[in-house]
Order: sequence, then structure tokens, then C-alpha cells
Amino acid sequence: MALIEVKNVTKIFGSNPKAALKRYREGLSKEELLAQTGHTLGLSDVSLSITRGEIFVVMGLSGSGKSTLIRHFNRLIDPTDGQILVDGTDVLKMSSRELGRFRRTTMSMVFQRFGLMPHRTVLQNVGYGLAVRGMKKSEREDRARHWVGVVGLSGYENQYPTQLSGGMQQRVGLARALATDAEILLMDEAFSALDPLIRSQMQDQLIELQAELGKTIVFITHDLDEALRIGDHIAILKDGKLSQVGTPPEILLTPADDYVAEFVRDVNRARVLTVDTVMKPPKARLTGENIERALEEMRRLGEQYGYVVDNDRYRGVTSQERLAELLTEKGATHNLYTVAEEGPTLLADAALEVALPTALDTAYPLPVLDESGKLMGVVSSREMSSVLTPPKAANEDATDEKSDPPESPKAAAQ
Repeated sequence: MALIEVKNVTKIFGSNPKAALKRYREGLSKEELLAQTGHTLGLSDVSLSITRGEIFVVMGLSGSGKSTLIRHFNRLIDPTDGQILVDGTDVLKMSSRELGRFRRTTMSMVFQRFGLMPHRTVLQNVGYGLAVRGMKKSEREDRARHWVGVVGLSGYENQYPTQLSGGMQQRVGLARALATDAEILLMDEAFSALDPLIRSQMQDQLIELQAELGKTIVFITHDLDEALRIGDHIAILKDGKLSQVGTPPEILLTPADDYVAEFVRDVNRARVLTVDTVMKPPKARLTGENIERALEEMRRLGEQYGYVVDNDRYRGVTSQERLAELLTEKGATHNLYTVAEEGPTLLADAALEVALPTALDTAYPLPVLDESGKLMGVVSSREMSSVLTPPKAANEDATDEKSDPPESPKAAAQ
């Protein structure tokens, strides 16, 4: 069940948004709406479903509406039309008191520019939300000290923000959000002001914390590499409209339109995609110890290689040639388990850039195992290579059709 549901949210900025909404519904474009009414379209009919415990990334270029969207979740902005449900509760129907409690206990926000109070120490900044709740000083300091340690800033409790680097200040902001024990973290361009190395470290820490704490995180970014690295699901906005929602592999492999295809064109796919995105079930999955039966099965399937399993646990790989050779030996007492060769294997979550060199050096599709040694599938270098080239956008195909073929006189002359 979704923890956050955004249903057909539209936001129009201006003095009379309801009247402008009517004009927009009648068919005005975003540009026409601005020119004719002086109103700005921020979001157009956006619907999302965010699952409990995931990192959901909303991304897009400047002006796409991503920051506008996230501010609807805790009603820093109210929509012109639409509905927002958090754990089944309609946020738009909350009273002022209910909304205040909701912001203090259910959602915490981490800002791009840290949002720290310069006159308060690290410990005081981290414990600020707890102080607002009325928690006793000794208790909130203990909790704040714990979260300072979790984000790697033990020893800096009594420092002031101006004494810290940008990365350290962002860690303080993250600790402050975590200290409230809110189930949902809203992170608006939280790492974009950081240097690349520090940014990468913060991404790593966020992934580690998420694995440990299981928070629901809504993360806003304009950086596709960041989105692909940390997101369980990604929503891509353009001019206030939703272009696509999907997992990182879905966004890369099946872009919904030319805008998304252009967005993902230069991504290092081998670094982002993992083995499980291209693995397939093994055709020759061999069980039991009988070599003769195993050979018959491989011949029936037309497979040169077979994968030997014992109660789903992978035991090794063998070939038709090897089994046929063993059956010619007189007095041999081999069984399938003893003749199967272990060979190289892959983990399902291994990046293709790590797995591909091994696959290129192996004559058969490599077995893919889970952490317990269970055979999950197989993958070949050909399958890996097939997903590493981005698809052409539709307008590229049209351009190709119009261009001169390489063997044309014009091309030859050039």
C-alpha cells in the first residue's frame, strides 16, 4: 500500500488561480496561460504513488515543478486542484493544529542550503525539533548526540555551523531531520550545493541509513546520475507535467518519450544497470545425480551447457561434450554433482561494468546466484551488451531517414 498518494495535483500561481485553472482546462498552453492571464502553471495533473520505505526521486530541470511538488506534501504550498493522502489521511483537510503536529512528527525536511541556525551549536541545531515538541533538555540532548554520531560528526557537538564545511553542515541538517523520528524525509536538492566528492559520500551515507532505518524518502534533484544512484523509483517532470515514473532500469531501458530518452542518453549504463536487469532463466536446469538423464535433457533442449542444482543451490556447470565423454568411460562411478565445475558466478546486484569482463571471458552464460548460493538465472555477454546502447529518439530516426546514405555521391564527395 502506498504511504503517499498524489492525485491529479495541479498548481497555478497568481491572484485568481481558480479562474486561471478553468481557462487552462479549456485548452490554454502554459505559455498562453501566462500571456493571457498572468498566471504561471507550476504543476499539471500530477499523480504519484510512493511506497513505504522507499527512496522516491523527483527530478527535472529548473522550472520543471519538482520543488513545487515536494512542498505540497507538507502543505508549504496548497494545490489549486487535486488531493494528497499520507497514510490514508487527506493532508488538505487538516486543521492548523493537525498540520502543525503532522509537520513535527510525520515529515521532516532537509534543505539545499542546510537551514541551520548559526547562533546554535551542532547539538542544539540537531535537537531543535525536539525542543519545539517540548522534550526535556537531557532527553533531547541524548537523542541529538546519538544522531550526530550516526551521521559521523561525533566530537563536533559544540561547534557552530560556520566552523564546519559544507558537507558537515549538510550532515547536521540530516541529523536534525532524523532526530525527530519522522517516518518521511523530504530532501529538496539536499546535496546539490556540495562538492562532487562530498556529494558522493553523502549519497552513500543516505543509502546506508535508508537500509538501516527504512524511512520513506522523497528526494528532489536535477542530477540524473544522482537519481539513478539512490532512487528506488524516479519521477521525471517537464514543465510541470509528469513524463515518466519508473525504476532506474525502466527509465534507462524504456524511456517514455523523447524528452526522457534525451535525458538518459549520456548515462553510463554499465555503471547503473545490474545483472538482474538482463538475466534469464537457465534453459537447462539439471537436477538429480544421473548423468545419462542430464545429457538426454540437454540434447532435447538443444543446449550445449547445463546448470546443476541441488535443492535450488547451485553446484556447477557442465556441457554435453563433457557428459558424453564420461558415459564412454568403462566402470566410471561419476554422478552429476561430482563432475559439475564451479566456474565463475555473478551476484544479481553486480553492476554490468563489473560483470561484463568476466562474461566476455566465459564460453557459456554465467550463472547468477543470490547471497545464499541459490541459482536465480543466467546472463551472457551478448545480453549485457544489448542494453548498453541507448535507443534512438523518434526525432533521430526521422533525421536518419532524411539524411543521405553513406554511399551516396554527396557523402562520398565529402
